[in-house]
Amino acid sequence: MTDTAAEEDKDPDIELFVKAGIDGESIGNCPFSQRLFMILWLKGVVFNVTTVDLKRKPADLYNLAPGTHPPFLTFQGEVLTDVNKVEEYLEDMLAPPKYPKLAAKNRESNTAGNDIFAKFSKYVKNKKPDKNRALEKSLDKSLAKLDEYLMSPLPDEVKMGHHGGEGESKRKYLDGDELTLADCNLLPKLHVVKVVSKKYRNYDIPSEFRGLWRYLGNAYNRDEFTNTCTADVEIELAYKDVAKRLGK
Repeated sequence: MTDTAAEEDKDPDIELFVKAGIDGESIGNCPFSQRLFMILWLKGVVFNVTTVDLKRKPADLYNLAPGTHPPFLTFQGEVLTDVNKVEEYLEDMLAPPKYPKLAAKNRESNTAGNDIFAKFSKYVKNKKPDKNRALEKSLDKSLAKLDEYLMSPLPDEVKMGHHGGEGESKRKYLDGDELTLADCNLLPKLHVVKVVSKKYRNYDIPSEFRGLWRYLGNAYNRDEFTNTCTADVEIELAYKDVAKRLGK
């Protein structure tokens, strides 16, 4: 193999900077950090992860990306800070045949569940007991919509006859049996919703949302998701002051 061929075969130099946890070292609660972490892992590229303690932001980091909070990324020395743009950039730069394409085939997969996090935020930040039920119902409604999407066969499944007798989808993830960019965006947020709602509102995702529970179960079986996930206790601590206690 010539030197040039060896050079071309090398992975690009990538470093992902993510928010550090309470201890200043482990991975902190940040769905956006996890989203980029999952994308890089799924791409199968070699990369480094550095946790940034926001309480004592190192000077060299400050010089690298002044005024920027993690997550951000360096790719061959270039600093990239906008999460959506980073996602597009990685999809373009880490492309087949060497790296898998991660974009979802069905446009709806990218928007499924996109209002859940906003509904959840209103629910956990609310301090007024008389509003609690309505906000919980609103969250339920958003989760139900996602569940319906996960239970409905995708065009490909219909074509191939790959769905249950009742016309139910059997797919593992939003866009099929492989994780896509859509999952990297939604799953970290969904996990936060599940952990925080249980801790501060004693709310469980309704068991009748079978599609949603199947989806979460499949995600928890994947290293790309569980090993990029922050510890539950980190998520709970991050919401300690945000999740308001309901008044009497």
